[in-house]
Amino acid sequence: SLVNVKDHLAKIGPGTIGPDKINQLRHVRFFGGIDGLMTHMGRQAELTAPKFQAVAEALERNLGGKGIASWTTPKGGYFVSVDVVPGTAKDVVRLCAEAGVKFTPAGSTYPHGNDPMDRNLRIAPTLPSVDEIRRAMQVFTAAIELTAAKKLGADMA
Repeated sequence: SLVNVKDHLAKIGPGTIGPDKINQLRHVRFFGGIDGLMTHMGRQAELTAPKFQAVAEALERNLGGKGIASWTTPKGGYFVSVDVVPGTAKDVVRLCAEAGVKFTPAGSTYPHGNDPMDRNLRIAPTLPSVDEIRRAMQVFTAAIELTAAKKLGADMA
């Protein structure tokens, strides 16, 4: 009934007014405080830094100075954002998938995944090994070069 719903909402409101308190308590107990959190995050940085470095090296080595892509160099977080020639991001992801390499869908950084220029790609290098990242980046950068050549060649014709 409407009365029961109103009563229930009045009681549940204070219990859900903010973040999940039980989960917050778990975090406090796990980390033990700011020092524990900083230690844990330091270990995470040790694990992920070589992976982000492998991405940065491949992008610079294979695409640097060519004018067909630009990218971020994050100082934290989980993603590297790469902008490619407009109108080619979806094709880059498709070519990578055809070669057996899975990337985050093109336009993932935009609301509803709709990149109006079809140019933004996001790399999430935290899970694969450094060797897997190096191999994937060969495919990724080759796909960027191929799609850029096709697009720019077609635009010149």
